[in-house]
Amino acid sequence: MRPLGLMIWWISFLAISVPLSVSSDDQFTVDGTVLELTDSNFESAISTFDCVFVDFYAPWCGHCKRLNPELDAAAPILAKLKQPIIIAKLNADKYSRLARKLEIDAFPTLMLYNHGVPMEYYGPRKADLLVRYLKKFVAPDVAVLESDSDVKDFVEDAGSFFPVFIGFGLNESLISGLGRKYKKKAWFSVAKDVSEDVMVSHDFDKAPALVAKHPTYNDRSVFYGPFEDGFLEEFVKQNFLPLVLPINHDTLKLLKDDERKMVLIIVENENHESLGKLIKALRAAANANRDLVFGYVGVEQFEEFADTFHADKKAKLPKIVVWDGDEEYEQVNNIETITHEEDSLTQISRFLEGYREGKAEKKRIKGPSLMGFINSMIGIRSVYIIVFLVAVIMMLRSLGQGEEPARVRTAASADQTTYVPEGEASEHKPRDKED
Repeated sequence: MRPLGLMIWWISFLAISVPLSVSSDDQFTVDGTVLELTDSNFESAISTFDCVFVDFYAPWCGHCKRLNPELDAAAPILAKLKQPIIIAKLNADKYSRLARKLEIDAFPTLMLYNHGVPMEYYGPRKADLLVRYLKKFVAPDVAVLESDSDVKDFVEDAGSFFPVFIGFGLNESLISGLGRKYKKKAWFSVAKDVSEDVMVSHDFDKAPALVAKHPTYNDRSVFYGPFEDGFLEEFVKQNFLPLVLPINHDTLKLLKDDERKMVLIIVENENHESLGKLIKALRAAANANRDLVFGYVGVEQFEEFADTFHADKKAKLPKIVVWDGDEEYEQVNNIETITHEEDSLTQISRFLEGYREGKAEKKRIKGPSLMGFINSMIGIRSVYIIVFLVAVIMMLRSLGQGEEPARVRTAASADQTTYVPEGEASEHKPRDKED
């Protein structure tokens, strides 16, 4: 068996001895197929095209293999847009130095490069939904709708992943700045000369008005002004979220940029038939208290999160609290739960009144804060790094005995990532990332 120091030296020598091929004249053929990038043409591709969607994959990754046909189907559609979006892929397992430089630590990692600016993609992966989602980033800041059919087509094309703002009778200049500023968060448009049928279907009775719609939640709000001095932007910011938000792993990420506190109701099961009445009461309260976010979570659906508020299946539910989004929440004295003996809206209103009068008691959550939940996978990655280091030592010791190397898992999203063979792990080491 070779000495351990000699083995480490030999592996390091091989790693630094592999030359990088560099091409001085990269040519890309845009024919609707997925571009295969390398470490020598990656930077050139990002600078050549305004919008590039890159799949960082590994050939042995099962999730990556399942994604391939979806990208193949979406690529020709996106390439034919007026402002085309190029779909590309890069073998991050093979070009591990570049992957490490870009902090790619899970497969597949999907990145959208818009004029060279990277943004990690967390949207849908089915071809039709992927196309609809990505079109948002090359669409006009504000669409001008000239007819009823334009309004209908705009709402349908927008899909269900972003909130939609339609200014009926509003001058485009009033919301053009907001359209630019919040392009990554919502669709914006202005509509002219619409019929009464459109007014009825979008639930407003006079113009000018700005209608906010959340197709996913069948939610809408209407703003009649004033349209200056920041009031319009405040309405837009408050309506990036629906009136009542169901809390899960995905929607928690939406709260990261919202500074408002949340009125949170914790129920036993979100699918119980009684929840409909409770949500209706929450919506009414949310309409009257726009300085707060309103949400609900089921212990059955998200027990880990509910438990941080000392709410489990044995607790008295529904429980109502005000959460600061960090490490504290507040309970109003003598109104800790919503009972079935009294109207829900009356109880919620009394809770809010007590909260605003300072009759609430502050408590600390049991687990991580909002950012802790969003970044919880980072903690898991840290554990994997420790496991990785131990595994490397074991691998080096076993090389001389001809043993099969173990496999270690990198990053963490249960249905988004996969495994990295430990043999390549020295070149593609899992690492912590800041979201």
